[in-house]
Amino acid sequence: MADTFQLEIVTPERLVVRDTAEEAQIPGKAGYMGILPGHAPLISELAVGEITYTHGGATTRFAVAWGFVEVLPDKVTILAETCERAEDIDVSRAQDAYDRAAERMKEGGEIDYDRALIALQRAEVRLDVAKKGGLAAH
Repeated sequence: MADTFQLEIVTPERLVVRDTAEEAQIPGKAGYMGILPGHAPLISELAVGEITYTHGGATTRFAVAWGFVEVLPDKVTILAETCERAEDIDVSRAQDAYDRAAERMKEGGEIDYDRALIALQRAEVRLDVAKKGGLAAH
């Protein structure tokens, strides 16, 4: 069995990454999936969360929201609606989005609660990924 697999992450705008990986953690709709070389084939929806993968002992992090993942024994393809590397996250913008979503949820009233919760989760993931990448204190 191989020690690595090919990893591709694509958004509608661009190819985000094409690399080899020793392992990956991917946020699926039913929870995080740990992927190793030789993994059984599967297709899953992505949730809002953090993708990490390891290559040569280094871990790379991404904030991701929505899409699909196809896992094959030697290749993982992620088609994401949005995907940002830790270093590409605009921390002040993410913090503003977090604050707005938290305030909307506190106010209650005539809000779309599910939409506000998703906005809060997405902003929180972006801030967490940036922090783990050494970019922000959250």
